[in-house]
Amino acid sequence: MAAGLTTKSDSEELVSINPADGSVVAAVRATQAREIDAVVERAWSAYRRSGWAQLRPDRKAGVMHEVARRLIAEKERLAILQMRDNGKPLAECRGMVDAAAGAFRYYAGVIETHETEVTPPRGDYVSFTVLEPFGVVAAITPWNSPIMNEAQKVAPALAAGNAVILKPSEETPLLAPELARICLEAGLPEDQLQIVQGTGEESGAALVAHPGVRMISFTGGTDTGRAIARAAGGRLIPTALELGGKSPHVVFADADLEHAIAAVASGIFGSSGQSCVAGSRLFVEESVYRQVVEGVAERAQKARVAAPDDPAVEVGPLASFRHRDKVLQHVREGLRQGGNVLAGGAAPGGDIYAQGAYYQPTVIEGLGPDARLCQEEIFGPVLVVLPFRDEADVIAQANGTSMGLACGIWTESFKRAWRIGRALEAGSVWINTYKQSSISSPFGGFKDSGIGREKGVDGLRLYAQVKSMYFGLHTQPFSIGK
Repeated sequence: MAAGLTTKSDSEELVSINPADGSVVAAVRATQAREIDAVVERAWSAYRRSGWAQLRPDRKAGVMHEVARRLIAEKERLAILQMRDNGKPLAECRGMVDAAAGAFRYYAGVIETHETEVTPPRGDYVSFTVLEPFGVVAAITPWNSPIMNEAQKVAPALAAGNAVILKPSEETPLLAPELARICLEAGLPEDQLQIVQGTGEESGAALVAHPGVRMISFTGGTDTGRAIARAAGGRLIPTALELGGKSPHVVFADADLEHAIAAVASGIFGSSGQSCVAGSRLFVEESVYRQVVEGVAERAQKARVAAPDDPAVEVGPLASFRHRDKVLQHVREGLRQGGNVLAGGAAPGGDIYAQGAYYQPTVIEGLGPDARLCQEEIFGPVLVVLPFRDEADVIAQANGTSMGLACGIWTESFKRAWRIGRALEAGSVWINTYKQSSISSPFGGFKDSGIGREKGVDGLRLYAQVKSMYFGLHTQPFSIGK
């Protein structure tokens, strides 16, 4: 089967709904669980016969650079398709395509320059390491940033020499086939990258459980991540899990408050809060609490909620009507527990909003740090705000969740930033900035936010196995017992 096509099936179609207006964008045929055997078999056949794994690094890099070039050449069409598929503002979707191309360029550079180790000998030999592919890798991606998330898994997995089976979210099925088509047209061997469509419960579970899959990379919810880890543990195969977040954003009294307020608003309301690193908990030092909270609430009230193709849009719709309803339920429960809405707190009414999955940027105070709204990932434009007294207090509150993906710290004191940054349990720490991202920097979480690190040079090693090799230099034959 040519890369970029879904497996033929008589199962139900997956329908992509534009969350801006409820219209049908397209439909794709889902892959049934019974078809996974054939997909995995084709992947192994490609791995063993295509020669991709053995291809010289510079030639692999040439194909990957061509993928990047083609992604940029089709940027506008791909960005519009993603905008319709999940409702992100068009400018942000263009940035996602740029990031996807950047991932392929980066790992093209990594495989051309990556060096393994010549290890110190402990005998008459020369020893060194090499990287070997796993063979067939499953990559499972979420709906919030499809083209970017898919490229950031596929690029290093292919660079390491694997055949890849990519399963996008059933909510956003349209970008993965486009990426596979572009890879094929750029020179990737047929079936080296295949797409499986469908729900996590059916095609995703069958893929994870298949004995022919040697490594799994998953980005998504913590509960699903646990289920994948259990399945992978039973088969003793490695997994990379990038899971949920409930990231704290900490503002001290000595911070540049104007910049901090702007960053807090951007960090939670950008992407409509549908980001794993969204700064969804704001902790403010007591002496400046009211000033900062009112400043963030004012920005929330003034943020322009609009259609994703509106040039002035700041907050677009949520990715689906079902997800918008989940956000509504989270906020209602928070209000029942004593929360007080300072901004937003409802779906906007009238005009374009009646047909779309829109939700107002929302700021809530009055809850304790143990409230569900302060503990669970909402994945929407909802910020809970809490005061703190001193460093010990904010460290205890910020670390008081099961998750630890990212955090932000605002202070003019380098020493304080260092102390708090080291004390907070998070895989990414932003100091006097927020939500910066680089393909060259490792990314992942602590605690329930995941296992392993994607991106960076070690992102290549994530999709490879280390092999030690020894060349003997003996001048005398071995003797028994030596």
